[in-house]
Amino acid sequence: MAADIVNEVADRNSGDGIAWHSLAEEVVLEKLCSTRGGLEASKVAERQLEFGPNRLPARRPPTLLGILLHQFRSPLIYILLAAAVVSMLLAEFTDAAFIFVVLLLNAGLGMFQEWRAERSAAALQELIQTQARVRRAGREAVIPAKDIVPGDIVLVESGDRVPADLRLLQAANLAIDESFLTGETIAPEKSVTPVAEDAPIGDRLNLAFAGSTVQTGRGLGVTVATGIATQVGRIAMSVAFAEAAKPPLLLRMEKFAQQISYFVGAAIILLAAIGVYRNMSILDVFFFAVALAVSAIPEGLPVAMTVALSIGVQRMARRNVIVRKLPRSRASGAARSSPATRPAR
Repeated sequence: MAADIVNEVADRNSGDGIAWHSLAEEVVLEKLCSTRGGLEASKVAERQLEFGPNRLPARRPPTLLGILLHQFRSPLIYILLAAAVVSMLLAEFTDAAFIFVVLLLNAGLGMFQEWRAERSAAALQELIQTQARVRRAGREAVIPAKDIVPGDIVLVESGDRVPADLRLLQAANLAIDESFLTGETIAPEKSVTPVAEDAPIGDRLNLAFAGSTVQTGRGLGVTVATGIATQVGRIAMSVAFAEAAKPPLLLRMEKFAQQISYFVGAAIILLAAIGVYRNMSILDVFFFAVALAVSAIPEGLPVAMTVALSIGVQRMARRNVIVRKLPRSRASGAARSSPATRPAR
């Protein structure tokens, strides 16, 4: 279902799935109602309204309340909450207060860390906003990459990041690193010659894809896709629609919480049976079973785990890694990549 939505939206915004790489240069310009001199201002305004900004989909940043509630989404936390409520019902206010303090301390540490990570990620997004050199109405100008529309003539040179999917019209010793799409470590040399319609992405040498980096040379191309209609946009949309997998640490904690519940449940049943066998009153058996359940739960474990993860996050931050969710920091820390290649999470 998600893939169908992605393809439908992308095809609508990229010329109904036209194979631009198989068409001659003049045919591409004709279909886009553009020229080598670029679009007129009126056409640019119309297409900005039609296609929207040239940016990838981004999830709305969570609120402080959302970050706080996220700290309580753990099976072990659920068990501790239940233990605190039962302690209050049994007038064990000291135990209940201790459990609540532990839960609040755990939530406060986790919320503070994730809030800082979200702020860092937002600042990073602002930092990486790129500029693009375009030709409009016969004149060259530097504009924000988000303002590019289909039909825009874009100029790129060594060191530039390609701002949108381009059908190349000129290529002078142009080599572009597309390893994030093709997996090829060697940047292919680009050309303007049409290729077969069914050519794979790596063989579409007359296209420059959004997000790729120009290694050498210069080039000029007409924009054929922007935003979610680009190849990288389709990937981003697929990721946005996909359900996030639970990190390994969270899966282990869920398994641990289940094991605790099974063990405590079995012990309660056994001791309750012994109490009834020894003619203890039902009320005493109940109180004894509840006391056992509360005492068997490791109240300090969530805080200890949060503190350990926070320390790990701080160490990773010093190596230019942003970890938004504490449970993911353990998996992220297992990667021994160099600081320059570590992605933000």
